[in-house]
Amino acid sequence: MENARLLTETREALEQQTATAEVLQVINSSPGNLTPVFNALVETAARLCNTNRAGLAIRDGDAYRYVATRSLSPEWDAYLRELSFTPGRGTFTGRSLLERRVIHVADIAADPEHAMPEIVTLGDLRSVLAVPLLRESEPIGVLAFARQHVEPFTERQIALAETFAAQAVIAMENARLLTETREALEQQTATAEVLQAINSSPGDFAPVFDAMLEKALRLCDATFGIMQTYDGEAFHTMAHHNSPPLR
Repeated sequence: MENARLLTETREALEQQTATAEVLQVINSSPGNLTPVFNALVETAARLCNTNRAGLAIRDGDAYRYVATRSLSPEWDAYLRELSFTPGRGTFTGRSLLERRVIHVADIAADPEHAMPEIVTLGDLRSVLAVPLLRESEPIGVLAFARQHVEPFTERQIALAETFAAQAVIAMENARLLTETREALEQQTATAEVLQAINSSPGDFAPVFDAMLEKALRLCDATFGIMQTYDGEAFHTMAHHNSPPLR
């Protein structure tokens, strides 16, 4: 019995290490692209936590929306993708965000605070688990798990869920830093190009204005733009790009 227990613990530890390494590999191979990372996280976490209902939601403005789901029901996945929710006690995911801690409910159907019975019915949910994604103590998402029968999650499974939630935060932070670095580099490059246009066209404003407008449009991801100057009495168009016909 002791040998069997040790063998089981060793196998579980190996599975966890392998799964963690696989997710980290996805993170490293997809810099700035969170979709494959989120999908791998949810898929792996659900498998190790022995459940076929899992999802990852992240903050989108004032609400939270699912960006990755895993279940055996395409209808349920589609429903979650259209769902938005906010922190609050009415759902186990909202409660996790509100309280900034793990929420584990043995039977959501018997939870007096649960305010969305259609979720329980449509998703056939019973035992549920929600782990908040926290960055500097502020919630930026939530990792959710559910079972279609009453079977509370074990301490090991809850610890695993917390590990995967931490990995999701790392991936999101890496993507944010990468985006900020890329944007800063693009801005510096555009500024240098405009300065080069200024130096190469002394006294000639036309190529300078054209360069400034073109760089500004690219950095602001705009379709068209107009640059005008004011002479004290009226505005005059000095450069335009993809703009409607000027009158």
